Amino acid sequence: MNTRLFAWPGWACLPRETRDTLFLLVVIGWTVLPHLGHLPLWCAALTGSVLLWRARLALIGAALPGRWVLLGVLVTAAGLTFWSYRSMLGKEPGVTMAVALMALKTLELRARRDAFVVFFLGFFLILTQFLYSQSLAIAAAMLVSIWGLLTALVLAHMPAGAPSLRQAAGLAGKTALLGAPVMALLFVLFPRIGPLWGVPQDGLSSTGLSNVMSMGSVAALAQDDSVALRIRFEGPSPAPQDVYFRGPVLGHFDGRDWTPLQPSFPAPMTPRADLHVEGEPIRYEMTLEPLRLAVIPMLEASPSAPAIDGVRVAQRDDLQWVAERPLYERIRFDGVAYPRFRHGPQQPMIGLQDYIDLPPGHNPRTLAWAAALRRDPRYAEADATTLAQLLMSHIRTGGYGYTLTPGLYGEEDPRSAIDEFWLDRKLGFCEHYAAAFVVLMRALDVPARVVTGYQGLDPTPVDGYRIVRQSYAHAWTEYWQAGRGWVRADPTSAVAPDRVLRSRPLIAPPGLMAGALNGVNPQLLAGLRDGWEALNNRWNQWVLSYSRGSQLDLLRRLGFSSPSWEDLALLLIGALSTLALAGAAWAWWDRHHTDPWVRQLHRLRAALRRLGVSAADHEAPRTLAQRVRGQLGEAGEPLAALLDRIDVQRYARRGPAHPEHRLTREFLSRARRLKPLASDRPSIIDR
Repeated sequence: MNTRLFAWPGWACLPRETRDTLFLLVVIGWTVLPHLGHLPLWCAALTGSVLLWRARLALIGAALPGRWVLLGVLVTAAGLTFWSYRSMLGKEPGVTMAVALMALKTLELRARRDAFVVFFLGFFLILTQFLYSQSLAIAAAMLVSIWGLLTALVLAHMPAGAPSLRQAAGLAGKTALLGAPVMALLFVLFPRIGPLWGVPQDGLSSTGLSNVMSMGSVAALAQDDSVALRIRFEGPSPAPQDVYFRGPVLGHFDGRDWTPLQPSFPAPMTPRADLHVEGEPIRYEMTLEPLRLAVIPMLEASPSAPAIDGVRVAQRDDLQWVAERPLYERIRFDGVAYPRFRHGPQQPMIGLQDYIDLPPGHNPRTLAWAAALRRDPRYAEADATTLAQLLMSHIRTGGYGYTLTPGLYGEEDPRSAIDEFWLDRKLGFCEHYAAAFVVLMRALDVPARVVTGYQGLDPTPVDGYRIVRQSYAHAWTEYWQAGRGWVRADPTSAVAPDRVLRSRPLIAPPGLMAGALNGVNPQLLAGLRDGWEALNNRWNQWVLSYSRGSQLDLLRRLGFSSPSWEDLALLLIGALSTLALAGAAWAWWDRHHTDPWVRQLHRLRAALRRLGVSAADHEAPRTLAQRVRGQLGEAGEPLAALLDRIDVQRYARRGPAHPEHRLTREFLSRARRLKPLASDRPSIIDR
């Protein structure tokens, strides 16, 4: 095989059709690239192979494959899509087929209409990117895709000559800028109607709090350094030990997993929230990233519901704030929290029995230890607070360790995982200590439960906000004490005080690139991360958080005393009508400003017709030059030479943007001098 066929000659040396095809393939590849994380492996491989195949065909000038080949690949793609999703309907199958169709359509670029189909499929794929993410990075990448597709569209509308990519890209950029005011107007005034807004589920597939906790689940989440929420305080920031964001409360234990408790008793017999707050409040503004759950991790203790546009929020008896549906969109709200609070029943009630239950036959050594403590005269009648302090002291002095990688518990006997933690290995992360603490308290006949959420903040504000990362995910406990209700106890503070008192979570070992940057300059990586997060936060606050309430606030600032959706619709219709009239006026004005090349050829053809030389509107200057030589002979050679020069200028690869007026004037002057000669000749029409 001749390897020279694969040598890259450079953009300037490629034939125009090859260059335009390769440019379009690069744009398509860039557009599809962010989708690779959501596509099945076979679709990514198929798309890449087809694009490379089409690029090779363009470079070597080979024929495109036949329809039966395309039909076979299409049927295969459809079959694999159904095999992957067991359906052809829905977001994932639809996007997968759209990507496959886009790739296959590039093998069918035989006419301009085929190219237009590819362009509009590309614009559709740009739209589908935002079904998965509306991040600043995706928006910037898709802006490049739009520019590239508009450039390819401009090239398709310039069939003559060899316009440069720079020239086409410049025209595409100007076109996009002309459309930017309309885009901004629609963004500001178009009604936010669900589910068009809030569809993306950034990060929901792998991160975030869960309604199920097992020994090791929080440790896996704590290795994720992505942002969970941002919070801005009106006054001074609270002390780290007061910064607990309450998430799912887990009261049922089956021996392996902790899940939310389903009460065994009727409502009047179950513990109520009964929240009482004291002291000065903490006022804050929170921006919460999309969640997998309906639970809203608010700062403890927040007595009032957050105002979330279009979503009802209620507080449960376990003090969780829960929305009516999972919050798949980024939300922002104001809140008030009281670090000093008490909640729950003050006197014993039958519903508390649910928080003492343990699965039978599990952790016999822990149960025996609890029975021995109760037989000790010092603790036989001890209250819950005394027993909790005893366990905290035991953790501090008993040789326990705090680690992200304690290994798996219960591998040999799943029914003895808590025994193994308390009495053998003594290593764990926050969920190990919380689960073991609650099991032992229940074994001592003290109602107790696990609380999950986030604890702590990044020490340095970014763009005015304190950041809470997924790595701040935490598990702590609550036990019930007569006369006080539910009392927080955080066993992690006994084994790793810096985790709670100074917001210093354990950090997983950095990757290769991050480790290299830390080795050169430990502050460089943190600075780069903070800068990017500040920029991303402004994008979230100014663009993604622009809601229906923001639209009505804008109308108030414009002078509407009591704005409504009717006012918003009328304002939008009026603005669009004004823009439409302005566009019509511009089109009318533009009709009188013909392209300079067209205007030049119109004048040249008119001069030739006066000489008796036929000149059709579709004929190029070189064609007219040949006709002048044939009809006018030697006398018309100067005109023919000028037409040849004009043709070279018009269709050269790097020709001027505008015609040379000197050549036009010279041609018209020579044509006027030739008129007496032409009057003696019969015109081509007379022949």
